[in-house]
Amino acid sequence: MASDLQRKKTSIVFTAMDSNGDGFLERADFEALTDRWVHLRGAAEPDRLREIMMGWWDALRAASDHDRDDKVTVDEVLSVVQDLGTMLDLVVATAESMFEAVDEDGDGQVSAPEYARMIHAWTGDDAPTDAVFARLDLDGDGTISKSEFVQHWVEFWAGDDADAPGTHVFGEV
Repeated sequence: MASDLQRKKTSIVFTAMDSNGDGFLERADFEALTDRWVHLRGAAEPDRLREIMMGWWDALRAASDHDRDDKVTVDEVLSVVQDLGTMLDLVVATAESMFEAVDEDGDGQVSAPEYARMIHAWTGDDAPTDAVFARLDLDGDGTISKSEFVQHWVEFWAGDDADAPGTHVFGEV
């Protein structure tokens, strides 16, 4: 069973992604998220961003849509989240593809503005991101490296430590 912290983290992301608020994640929610992200960043390669995000939808649906209705509930997501600690290769692969999506200029680093655009795309609002970004920038160099991003992604999705920096990868929990 997913812990209270895992439930809270998952619910934050789920609610942000459920673009029409119907309590389900569907293909249309991922399309809306992708459209927001492409619009916000003025993506030079929108097709690659769409490929990454829709690939994430396909993976989520395959892993968690147990009744095969092409809708995923928060409980279905949590049924997968509780087992992610045993599927770290999948979590790392997802992190690496998400890093590629966030690293807009392809320099191998996520800058504070790139991170802010990701959060804005996910949440649909302009929540302040400076404090969270500083927490995620483990070496204090002003960027989040791929290894830092992967570590945080694993902490968020497979971790259960409220004090881990990655717990806040999508904002304050």
